Amino acid sequence: MKYAVIAINGKQHVVSEGEKLTIDRLPQDVGEKLTIKDVLLVVDGEKRQIGTPLVEDAKVEAKLISDEKGDKIRVAVFKAKSRFRKVHGHRQSLSTIEITAIQ
Repeated sequence: MKYAVIAINGKQHVVSEGEKLTIDRLPQDVGEKLTIKDVLLVVDGEKRQIGTPLVEDAKVEAKLISDEKGDKIRVAVFKAKSRFRKVHGHRQSLSTIEITAIQ
């Protein structure tokens, strides 16, 4: 099985070819191809390449499938003994990408 550990938007993800991944919003347009060069680890069967901190000449290609908003969460602020209550909602902007190749 071939997989890699990549870093996107300050977060690390374990990905394999053909996998769909939901991450924080990317600035590219829908349908555009991405090349991710921040590859930390590549495993291909018994062969492993570990980066220090990045694997040289390794890249992961992906395609941006869609941009959407995540589920709504409620954020409540409460202060005791003062009758202060405030409730906010938040929906995170997300992007879905599909991993096409690990090289």
